[in-house]
Amino acid sequence: MTAIRVFEKAANIDVLALAAVEVARPQAGPQQCLIEVHGAGVNPSDVKATLGAMPHAVWPRTPGRDYAGIVLEGPQHLIGKAVWGSGGELGIGRDGTHARYLLVDTHSVREKPAALSMLEASAVGVPFITAYEGLRRAGMPQKGDVVLVCGGNGKVGQAAIQLATRAGARVFGVERTSQGYRGHASSAVDMIDASTTDIADYVRQQTGGHGADIVYNTVGSPYFEQANRAMAKRARQIFISTIDRAVPFDIFAFYRGQHTYVGIDTLVLDSADGAEILDHLMPGFNDGSLKPFPVLETHVYSLDNAIQAYRAVLGGSAERVVVRP
Repeated sequence: MTAIRVFEKAANIDVLALAAVEVARPQAGPQQCLIEVHGAGVNPSDVKATLGAMPHAVWPRTPGRDYAGIVLEGPQHLIGKAVWGSGGELGIGRDGTHARYLLVDTHSVREKPAALSMLEASAVGVPFITAYEGLRRAGMPQKGDVVLVCGGNGKVGQAAIQLATRAGARVFGVERTSQGYRGHASSAVDMIDASTTDIADYVRQQTGGHGADIVYNTVGSPYFEQANRAMAKRARQIFISTIDRAVPFDIFAFYRGQHTYVGIDTLVLDSADGAEILDHLMPGFNDGSLKPFPVLETHVYSLDNAIQAYRAVLGGSAERVVVRP
């Protein structure tokens, strides 16, 4: 079979030892499914792992965490089914999804929503799982809550906005320039241009001084101080990434505000954890209240051109990038 192999970590993408190679087709063991991959999302974490940013990643290996495909081997009731999934162990601690075939434990296999194509289903994984897990840990937004999403047009940001507006929350999005919201939402999203507007002042002015009940900070340090000032009493702020590791922290404002910080690292969520989250998301995709990311043909790559897919993601592609074996 054909698979992408990363043979050793590299200083940058230009010297990355990555190639499409022929390897033996795996055989499903007890309690496993062999899946023919029809689409596999490419995430920033996939590329960072190939560049050595994940110390626990094994070498060599096949990258990739997200997939959609057809079950070829496994329990009889699953054979021939169209399935989807995502796992933090895939492409990191064991071979992942950027290959013609994938082995997954049977208890982690889920049928994909009928409303989604293979490519759409393959692009849902990491962004929606990250968004959902952050909101779950912080306490899912309720109708009337104020939610502030820093990095609102990023893929995790869009997924968080979908989930928050679906729950009936009032949502503000932040970007570093003036731009409208690019994703799906169940209600209006008030976008803030961070280059010209004080985020905290704006949110408080628009909410009668209340502030944000939940801040989903997908960027980290650049918005840390303003996000803190935007937080309402007993608000929660979610972090999934950062640029600078050290940030100014006002302990007095933190405990006087009765604030909570939530850290999310989906690399510790394996395929079984991902399957449980997809179970929660599936009804929304089936009834249309949640929408998959558009997958443009210009951003779909073969395994032979996977290095170009990785370059696109590393370059900050605004569109979802997918490998199609």
